[in-house]
Amino acid sequence: MHVHLGPLLFFWPRRQVDAFYRAALDTPCRRIYLGETVCPKRRELKTVDWLEWARELTAAGKEAVLSTLALIQTPAELRVIQQLCEQGGLQIEANDPGTVQLAHEHGLPFVAGPALNVYNLDTLRILLDKGMTTWVPPVELSRDWLLRIHRAAEDAGVRDRFRLEVFGYGHLPLAWSARCFTARAENRPKDECGLMCIDYPAGRPVSTQEGQPVFNLNGIQTQSGYCYNLINDRDGMAGWVDAVRISAHSPACLEWIARFNAPNGKPWPLASRYCNGYWNQLPGMEWLPAPAGMEI
Repeated sequence: MHVHLGPLLFFWPRRQVDAFYRAALDTPCRRIYLGETVCPKRRELKTVDWLEWARELTAAGKEAVLSTLALIQTPAELRVIQQLCEQGGLQIEANDPGTVQLAHEHGLPFVAGPALNVYNLDTLRILLDKGMTTWVPPVELSRDWLLRIHRAAEDAGVRDRFRLEVFGYGHLPLAWSARCFTARAENRPKDECGLMCIDYPAGRPVSTQEGQPVFNLNGIQTQSGYCYNLINDRDGMAGWVDAVRISAHSPACLEWIARFNAPNGKPWPLASRYCNGYWNQLPGMEWLPAPAGMEI
């Protein structure tokens, strides 16, 4: 099972982004996703910069994929995605049905990102006919749900036409809104936000009145309050999951690439600040610990 590095979900200064991807070059991840998926105003790096990083990563032996917005709201945003489709040499990650169609029209293979609502084999067949090569399921799908789709794809003879990549580590991207929480919290109109997200490089945590982390708010994106972590569930992925995604949300997340890439063995000691509920058919913020004797 391969380990992939997902797109950066936060707004960082360019020097920090460059340092992050230089460090990622030394990790054992096979594929690295590049580009903006949350807010089109985040332009510390422009399309030409992401393409330059893609060339550098490819030269270093990594597989680069260009990620795209999950919420397309203007013709200008659509034109940027069209530019990415016209570059021709790299796959894109489609997070919106409009992007799927653009990729198909340009004959460009694509990754179906987690923001697409894909819950059954019928939808997967449509995407395969459009050019899908990798499926990253919605984060709320459980292991059992995914296994049923995997087996149905095998029975239908289409399983070998795509890779299955499971979101394995990071704050879960749960929802996107036309409104911006960060601008609202700063008492600014969205159009005059002043790019305040750059002051919150890890988002803004929101807790319940009892102090329990419930969400992490990142501009127009709502994430899980707890960090998702499936490192102790790798045995259950063996033989049918092709890759696990590490979400790019801090320099420290690069350390998890090596941990997920290491041979399975003794379970990792994890504290309850993580969650794995969705994988186990529980509420997403729940944490199902390893079997007795394995948890520290």
